[in-house]
Amino acid sequence: MNTATHALSRPARVRLEVRSLLTLALPIMIGQLATTAMGFVDAVMAGRVSARDLAAVALGNSIWIPVYLLMTGTLLATTPKVAQRFGAGAHKEIGPLVRQSMWLGLLVGVIALLLLISAEPILHAMNVDPELIAPCMGYLHGIASGMPAVALYYVLRCFSDGLGRTRPSMVLGLCGLALNIPLNYIFIYGHFGVPAMGGVGCGWATAIVMWVMMLGLAGWTRWAPVYQASELFTRFDWPQWKVIKRILNIGLPIGIAIFAESSIFAVIALLIGSLGATVVAGHQIALNFSSLVFMIPYSLSMAVTVRVGQALGRSDPREARFAAGVGMGTALAYACVSCSLMLVFREQIASIYTSDPLAIQVAAMLIVFAALFQFSDAIQVTAAGALRGYQDTRVTMVLTLFAYWGVGLPVGYALGLTDWLGQANGPSGLWQGLIVGLSCAAAMLLVRLARSARRRIHAV
Repeated sequence: MNTATHALSRPARVRLEVRSLLTLALPIMIGQLATTAMGFVDAVMAGRVSARDLAAVALGNSIWIPVYLLMTGTLLATTPKVAQRFGAGAHKEIGPLVRQSMWLGLLVGVIALLLLISAEPILHAMNVDPELIAPCMGYLHGIASGMPAVALYYVLRCFSDGLGRTRPSMVLGLCGLALNIPLNYIFIYGHFGVPAMGGVGCGWATAIVMWVMMLGLAGWTRWAPVYQASELFTRFDWPQWKVIKRILNIGLPIGIAIFAESSIFAVIALLIGSLGATVVAGHQIALNFSSLVFMIPYSLSMAVTVRVGQALGRSDPREARFAAGVGMGTALAYACVSCSLMLVFREQIASIYTSDPLAIQVAAMLIVFAALFQFSDAIQVTAAGALRGYQDTRVTMVLTLFAYWGVGLPVGYALGLTDWLGQANGPSGLWQGLIVGLSCAAAMLLVRLARSARRRIHAV
């Protein structure tokens, strides 16, 4: 930030930073919401077929989404690395870096594909209703075929975001959503010579959308003038394992940290799987909607990563700390709104997904808990985004693992499925554990962010 900006009053600086943050974040938000809305569309359209189809999609989501987040979280290291080089004006260093990230993306995309098509033993190990296993695996096979495409898409998206160009993810996200709806209609209900697949068809429709979005973003970054200075497509590079290892050193802890949070939801879904299709459906409704709501602070955190990374690239650590603080305040303001709306309209939200009164009752109850963890979720995701901008990811990973797996999941298991702390509360107790885990993560990541920012300022 230039000297004139530093000379502004603090309220003026906050307004300017909020404007800059939202300019970056709003397209990301729209793109993320569009992408997440595909899951919403899948749930609604599968739910209209039967509770069994909705439950199969729910269980499939509980497996593939954590794998997806581990994969894309690992690739997220591309964003701060590009942002710092862009902030420093080292444009010609960006292309070689992103080419190596694309090799990494191809590798992790294939690994994700293999993991998903081999997931059936997990369902058996968790004692999932045998009637749900076949449709769930059919859904996962469809999703798996799109994993290499979504990995490459994500690398290109991180490249574009790091340059401060977030509009492509918005446009392609909206196009993907628009394409997903008719494809779902074709594959779920059977049209144009395609057999009716029910919930399984959602997986194949989503995979096609993934490939279309990847090809669209590849064309955009290849031909749009704003990307030419990075010289991404001017040459071909074979994998350079030293560079890929450096990306992994930053990215893998990010992926593991994001996986640690998402996998709690997955484990809870699998634990609930033994309680019957109605409870699973109610849990899926609450989880799907809370995931949709979460995309706003998550998008803000991605914008904070860019703002912090670019400020550090300009050798301005005080501005990086300021950007992180404004991002935190913006996320908390949103949490006030989302919490209030979820509490007031919980039954109406649940009724969008299903007409089953029992599933609505379960979902409305769980949406209350989702509303209550809006504040801790906003703090932890924004702090994690800022720490990515600092490329401080290893300690973040350890803290996140401890909060979710060492605190949240054991507390949820004890409250929900045992009588160790009183009468077992079923899904309510498991979601109460989520609140505890998220609150623990928020407190620890906030302290870590303050220390990282202070250390970087003192190093100047």
